[in-house]
Amino acid sequence: MWPYLSHILVAANMGIMVFFTVAVAPTVFTALPPEWSAAYVRKFFPKYFFFLGVTTAVATLGATTLLHQVALLTCTLIFFFSCFWLTPRINRARDDKQGTAFKRLHWTSVGLNMVQLVTFIWLLVPSGQVT
Repeated sequence: MWPYLSHILVAANMGIMVFFTVAVAPTVFTALPPEWSAAYVRKFFPKYFFFLGVTTAVATLGATTLLHQVALLTCTLIFFFSCFWLTPRINRARDDKQGTAFKRLHWTSVGLNMVQLVTFIWLLVPSGQVT
């Protein structure tokens, strides 16, 4: 049962990540005034990273190969790093009008999120073995 739950969680997390990227973010930034969209994103991202971190940690328990366990554990740690370290620094850089620092931190966050998404896709691609 655990391997199947692991796959379901990874697929669900992947869906959440893609949906936010292609539907939620573009809509928020085009439909809401900048101060509202900024307030929304500040409230959303800690919950987003924390939820994905917890569900990825649970998925790690069901991975049956060491390589997949390490990949999921790494993604888990990145989600918590993004939640508790990176996001507060992004917000502080924005508040302090440190444009260069904000862009660097923001693109770091985007890059890490894309690495995690690619990792989830890799984990779900059939490889001839159950993970």
